[in-house]
Amino acid sequence: MLDIKLIRENPEKINELLKRRNPNLSVDAVLEIDNERRKIQFQADELRAKRKQESNKIGAMKKEGIDTTEIQAEIRQLGEDVKKLEEKLSELDLKQKEALLFIPNTPDPEIPIGEDESANVEVKRWGEPTKADFELKPHWDLCPELGMLDFERGVKLAHTRFTLYRGKGARLERAIINFFLDTHTQTRGYEEILPPVMANSKTMTGTGQLPKFKEDMFKCVDEDLYLIPTAEVPVTNIYQDEILDEEMLPKYMTAYTPCFRREAGSAGKDTRGLIRQHQFNKVELVKLTKPEQSAEEHEKLTRDAENVLELLGLPYRRVCLSSGDIGFSAKKCYDLEVWMPSYNAYKEISSCSNFGDYQARRANIRFRRKDGSIEFVHTLNGSGIAVGRTLAAICENFQTENGHIVIPEVLRKYTGFDII
Repeated sequence: MLDIKLIRENPEKINELLKRRNPNLSVDAVLEIDNERRKIQFQADELRAKRKQESNKIGAMKKEGIDTTEIQAEIRQLGEDVKKLEEKLSELDLKQKEALLFIPNTPDPEIPIGEDESANVEVKRWGEPTKADFELKPHWDLCPELGMLDFERGVKLAHTRFTLYRGKGARLERAIINFFLDTHTQTRGYEEILPPVMANSKTMTGTGQLPKFKEDMFKCVDEDLYLIPTAEVPVTNIYQDEILDEEMLPKYMTAYTPCFRREAGSAGKDTRGLIRQHQFNKVELVKLTKPEQSAEEHEKLTRDAENVLELLGLPYRRVCLSSGDIGFSAKKCYDLEVWMPSYNAYKEISSCSNFGDYQARRANIRFRRKDGSIEFVHTLNGSGIAVGRTLAAICENFQTENGHIVIPEVLRKYTGFDII
């Protein structure tokens, strides 16, 4: 969440940045609560001081034989008044915190300003869009024909936007997961994590999924547990309510998990194939850094995600998201978009975000510098490529004229076959 001290000191600047996201956003309501809270805090402090002053008189009065009944009654009343003010303070503290939880992060001043994705700026391209002298089939047609995916039975077993992988399709998905994990851990220095795929409400709040996006989550009935929408949630929160030593930073972590999203409000969007699913596999990249490291580490994390796409030989581009398109918790985000012949366009396959100290404040993740001072860490996250979308991109970009799929060389040792 945003720093209340920063809001008090720079409300105009915070509002100006928030309005780059949405003209209706502001911290005015938070400031109103904060002003009321500070007034009541001042009143409570004054009454406590008066109560202490009056209490100090009682001993001397008794020594002089003066009746203290009246002053004791006054002290009791002051105590009751202070208690009422403290109860009001608690209410306002909770109200202020709830208001802050619904306010998104301020966008980095350097990112493009715009209302939506139309204002995003392409930063780079790698490779050329795939072209062929025969008709390239979309993966939602090609993969079922090859016995790799079974969309109809996936729906029968669960619901729409759930897919059944079969045979070489299941093996290719597993190969991509292992390739991602091995590359990140063996050549990039990430620690492999295998976290729970359920998280409690505190953990979901720490990374910004709750309370604002509750409708997008799958919640367990009668339990304070949610199926995670991304490994970012449990991995970032590993150190919630902890103070790390400065020497531990930057901390690199990667994790494979299945991910679950209801995708509320996305009816009709990318309903075919593997682009938008309720359950999908992902290998996540997470970093915890010192504030002065985060910008550089964000660039490095993005390159780590790009690296695996290049090793696979998939054409992609990097896009810097505009102020109106970045995620709720992010201050800066690059999307990596892979070329999909079925759409004749680039489709998002990875988001690499710098959250600054926004998530760390929510999850209370701090570090102690060598001089003893304590600060919030900065958190970074890169969906180290959505696995199903990678499989779809491989199938569409590397298909042959006779309807087969050539497996990228880096995956062949994991699959045991060169072609499907």
